[in-house]
Amino acid sequence: MKRNFIILLTVMGLITSGFLVQVYSEDIKKEDCFFLSSLHHTSRGMAYWYDKANGGLEILTGIPYASPKLDCINCHVKSCDVCHKTGEGEKLSYTTKAAQNQDICLNCHKRERTIMKIDKDANQVDVHVNKQMQCKDCHTQRDVHGDGKEYNSMKQPGAVDAKCENCHPSVPESTSHKIHRDTLECKACHVRHVVSCQNCHLETIINERKRVDIKVSGWLFLMNYEGKVTSATTQTYVVPGNKTFIMFAPQNSHSIMREGRKCGDCHGTDIARQVQSGKVTLTWLENNELKNLKGVIPVVEGVDYDCVYQDYQNGKWIPIDNPSSPMVQYIGYGKPLSKEQLKKLAQPVGK
Repeated sequence: MKRNFIILLTVMGLITSGFLVQVYSEDIKKEDCFFLSSLHHTSRGMAYWYDKANGGLEILTGIPYASPKLDCINCHVKSCDVCHKTGEGEKLSYTTKAAQNQDICLNCHKRERTIMKIDKDANQVDVHVNKQMQCKDCHTQRDVHGDGKEYNSMKQPGAVDAKCENCHPSVPESTSHKIHRDTLECKACHVRHVVSCQNCHLETIINERKRVDIKVSGWLFLMNYEGKVTSATTQTYVVPGNKTFIMFAPQNSHSIMREGRKCGDCHGTDIARQVQSGKVTLTWLENNELKNLKGVIPVVEGVDYDCVYQDYQNGKWIPIDNPSSPMVQYIGYGKPLSKEQLKKLAQPVGK
């Protein structure tokens, strides 16, 4: 891998922080630069869930992830410049200050930018954003630069340092905390909602190298992750030939509420009973506008999560008549809730 690296050196005060040494290497290997193994560089998370070996979209598309027909592989940090470069014209340098600017993160993490706007417009700002906290306050250098190990996904245990317990080692002895301490992650109750991409249109990606989808919010899914129930999201796809696909994965949305959910927000709800019946409608059309179910939605294997699937033609979404049943994938090291867990959720509190 031929690369041009600029390394900022400060040695015993003899080389100042503004002095740049340009180093050329004919063959930079991962063992020589551990950033090359980081998820920011490899974008391995996307490749992992897409892979046919993991029940991914490749089964329907027949196109390998690394194929030039897809632009997914271009969603990664190619060099230090992307985050650390600063200056104007020919006077350039590297600085940590540039990389710590939250806008740098949000340039790529667009889902988080979207949910921050939704919450701001609804006057329900994330508790951390409200305190002017930024990505760097929770995410470590290891989260960003990696540690030399090539992880499959940021959801792989050990891949990311940031977690609620780092800043909140203890919690108030409330009834809900006593009951759920060993069975629920904080996110199951304190994440307000998630943003989900619907109708991600693969044919447009393949033919035009352009990504189109419809983003919806106001809901939160529940899945199992590392022995506890956690917040999750969904995403639907339309593949050439009008084949359909739906995935569910654990998701930490940066829309955090100070106060957790009430018992009745999850237990004994109409949604939980619909899921228990074996079918729940997630999205539908009203006046040609995609609408989605609001609330907490358990993810359980074998349930029909009914969605609107649409083709994208000449800049317009066209509903697909009688679409085929979607292929279903549970990914991100998440697993569906069990029937027993669903039974508990479907029962009103106290029964």
